[in-house]
Amino acid sequence: MSDRFSLRARPVQPREPAVPDSVDRAFIGQLVRDFYGRVRADPRLGPIFAGEIGQAWEPHLEKMTDFWCSVILRNGAYHGRPVPAHIKLKQVRPEDFDIWLDLFRQTVSQRCEPALAAVFVERAERIATSLKLAMFYRLPAAGVAAGTDPTPPGEG
Repeated sequence: MSDRFSLRARPVQPREPAVPDSVDRAFIGQLVRDFYGRVRADPRLGPIFAGEIGQAWEPHLEKMTDFWCSVILRNGAYHGRPVPAHIKLKQVRPEDFDIWLDLFRQTVSQRCEPALAAVFVERAERIATSLKLAMFYRLPAAGVAAGTDPTPPGEG
């Protein structure tokens, strides 16, 4: 048999931590509502969310329940685009993500067993990092060195 077809060991993929059967849409919905209750009461985040959501909290909470069901249960319930929704929020600062994560950690630590809380927090940290990178840290356009004027000479 040719070396091209020899069997090679595949890299071991890390297994996702198991989520208990008790974690279902109802559980996640309650967690989302508890968390956003904290967000709404926060002196920094509360006004930001109120300015964007207004009185339409129930649809937002349902959307966030779908989002977290997709993240934790991998059920495909969420069909939105979080990055474009967050990029338009000009009043958000990078340090707001620290507040968001602190409130999230408080919520899951009070509602979940430690192993499950760790799963939620790990995913929340990845989400926060992704959103923060998308919102605040952009690479220069391809072929344009950082700090240079992209306008060709004689066209400016």
